[in-house]
Amino acid sequence: MTAPKTTVEAGAGRPRPDGSTPPAAGRPTGRRRPSLGSRLRRDWQLLLMVAPGFLILLVFSYVPILGNVIAFQDYNPYVGANPLEAFLKSNWIGFGQFQLLFEDPAFWDAFRNTLAITAFQLVFFFPLPILLAIVLHGLLSSRLRGFIQTVVYLPHFFSWVLVVTFFVAMLGGAGLLSQTMREAGLEPWNIMTNPDTFIILVTAEAVWKDVGWGTIVFLAALSTIDQNLYEAAAADGAGRWRRLWHITLPGLRPVIILLLILRLGDALSVGFEQFLLQRDAVGRQASEVLDTFVYNFSIATGNYGYGAAAGLFKAAVGLVLILVANKIAHKLGERGIYSRS
Repeated sequence: MTAPKTTVEAGAGRPRPDGSTPPAAGRPTGRRRPSLGSRLRRDWQLLLMVAPGFLILLVFSYVPILGNVIAFQDYNPYVGANPLEAFLKSNWIGFGQFQLLFEDPAFWDAFRNTLAITAFQLVFFFPLPILLAIVLHGLLSSRLRGFIQTVVYLPHFFSWVLVVTFFVAMLGGAGLLSQTMREAGLEPWNIMTNPDTFIILVTAEAVWKDVGWGTIVFLAALSTIDQNLYEAAAADGAGRWRRLWHITLPGLRPVIILLLILRLGDALSVGFEQFLLQRDAVGRQASEVLDTFVYNFSIATGNYGYGAAAGLFKAAVGLVLILVANKIAHKLGERGIYSRS
């Protein structure tokens, strides 16, 4: 006695009411994925467009990673006729450069300054592009919105030399603010040369230069939020602040977490030109960060292995911060920069 056919088996191959025939049971219904060769032939125009950027990334970002080996050498660029020969002839010292680095008080001063500036800017700088994007997105006049965007985007294209010069002209000892206070019979503030307020100064410079540019990603994220959600919430009696809290911020949450993770990964790179230009005005103790430390204590002195060790340590700390932040993002239910394995 044979077992009765299941519903799938019984209905397999029989014509549907619309005249089409369903696939037989057990056969895949999806389309076959094209092979690698066919995809390359199909998308060769796009690959050709990406090729210059890929080559630049390969030559200037990935190939130099091989140079981190000199962090484990007593590298001497003058022992060979070319850099490769000097690399092969330099003595291997293992973790000797790292031992010298960790025993150097100047390195830990730069490390503490870098962490302090990073934490300060995460609190007082990172949220500002989000707030500015929300304000610009809420403007009804497109002409006014475009004018404000142009004004706040423009400083991003200024060099740090111009930015520091502008702040000196405004806040320096002979600047506009000091002259105005003297004319009013007041004592001018010591802003540009005060080590105690240097962290506030560099954060203000970064805000003026890059807060407008940082709004671009958040404005793009705001444009993807369904406007019907706002209309439905308004019809239910939700005010502006409740719509902001329950619709706008949840819509921005994935982008905020993604950019925060990337910012933490680059946390120890707070800048080079900005701090180098103001180092003499406030002193090394306040302005030395890891980027300027590598320049002043390795590149300027020719001790390249020492600088490579500092750079490799900075990269390792950044990697750890990315992994930890991404794990926290997974705990919060977000994708992060990569999904769970």
